[in-house]
Amino acid sequence: MNDASAAPHDGRDHRAGDGDRDGTGESPVSRRRVLRTTAGAAGAGIALGALGTGAPAAATPKAEAGTGTGTETEAEAEAAAPARQGRTMAGVPFERRGTIRVGVVGLGNRGQSMLPLFLAMPGVQITAVCDPVVAQAERAVARVVAAGRPAPAVYTNGEDDYENLCARGDLDLVYVATPWELHFEMAKTAMLNGKHVGVECPAAMRLDELWALVDLSERTRRHCMQLENCCYGRNEMRVLRMAHAGLFGELLHGAGAYNHDLRELLFHPDYYEGPWRRQWHTRLRGDLYPNHAFGPIANYMDVNRGDRAVSISSFGTPALGLAAYREAHLPPGDPSRKESYVSADRTISMVRTAKGRIIRLEHDVSSPHPYSRINSLGGTKGVFEDFPARIYLEPEHSNHQWGSFTPYAEWDHWLWKEHANPPGGHGGMDYLMVFRLTQCMRLGLVPDFDVYDAATWTAPVPLSHASIKAQGAPLPIPDFTRGEWRKKRSGMDSDKPSE
Repeated sequence: MNDASAAPHDGRDHRAGDGDRDGTGESPVSRRRVLRTTAGAAGAGIALGALGTGAPAAATPKAEAGTGTGTETEAEAEAAAPARQGRTMAGVPFERRGTIRVGVVGLGNRGQSMLPLFLAMPGVQITAVCDPVVAQAERAVARVVAAGRPAPAVYTNGEDDYENLCARGDLDLVYVATPWELHFEMAKTAMLNGKHVGVECPAAMRLDELWALVDLSERTRRHCMQLENCCYGRNEMRVLRMAHAGLFGELLHGAGAYNHDLRELLFHPDYYEGPWRRQWHTRLRGDLYPNHAFGPIANYMDVNRGDRAVSISSFGTPALGLAAYREAHLPPGDPSRKESYVSADRTISMVRTAKGRIIRLEHDVSSPHPYSRINSLGGTKGVFEDFPARIYLEPEHSNHQWGSFTPYAEWDHWLWKEHANPPGGHGGMDYLMVFRLTQCMRLGLVPDFDVYDAATWTAPVPLSHASIKAQGAPLPIPDFTRGEWRKKRSGMDSDKPSE
């Protein structure tokens, strides 16, 4: 079942976070913790942006100076990558283990909603939980105990107590479900303490942070994974297998989006448990949430596994929607009246790959429209488009008419054949994501995606902002793999393993 048919959501429950809990009501980039850690991030020679405004680090020194033209050769773009500090994590398997001991950081609605999924997995134990809000931690403990498991250790002593959780010697994986601005520091801390880490979207908000995550993963030999659940949607996984089997011919173009009218939720006093998400609209002009759009298309095209994203050019409309909604629905004394929004109501980015393919990314949470992730893929033999799902492949379809996607169920991924009606939210994609992650850890398999994918799928956050400021100028996307992308390797299109 397509996720949109199950619920009008984006691939994760907004009450459950997209990184869920701040709990302070403070401006994200003004928080002491964020300032302290980003100021010391391993930028590998990349200039830092203005922290006080949330401006991103530039893609290259040329772009920082405003002279980037996007005409740099592929070799020059790869040469600009900082020297590798460790060894590649491409194709590196987990250590095989009988029990997966998990620490959960962030127990707002997203973290809470994921707890039952982890508890439903064979060989998984929730060892520790962390949230500065004591009531949420107590709620999480009660859920674990109600499932017949031992009560986890609890960390509620302020916003830095996750450091003590990460320092435990009895954890294998740290799962991070907190506000976006905290993801980098928490992932960094987990890896420095010898833990694998799975992070909700986006992985970080700046290019220097993304490079730091890559370097840390390579140095510590710990995986840092962007837990992009939309990659596990039934339609996404079916299209993936069809594309890799050659049904679309030579791939030419794809499109993905996060088009979801969130105006009411962004101003809701409790939905995001503070204004942290809305306030990002006062800082960055570009695509704040590209992962749902980029991840599945990158998988279809084997980005970082035979192709790579080389440049991005972004354009944005005026930022009118949030202010108009506020004027119509909020009282004059509401604190949001002091906010000035700069994020484009709709951002459109064009990504070019090394093989000359084009990927269109869209982001719009500020204007009225139906929910859509677009999820389109086209090649020399035909095209698929989602929301609603429809397909046109030669020679099955002709006369310029869309055909039904239902007859292609034989191409379902083995995960969907094995779990035809998975539990959990968003049409089951959350469940399958957790199942596959923990399966890979138990069996000692290579994860479906790695730190290079996390960095690539998140890079449009700062780069779209910079490109829009430069009137749509194309900017180079770093080669986070440092040349490893040329080697074909496994990814989401996995074979069913033997238990």
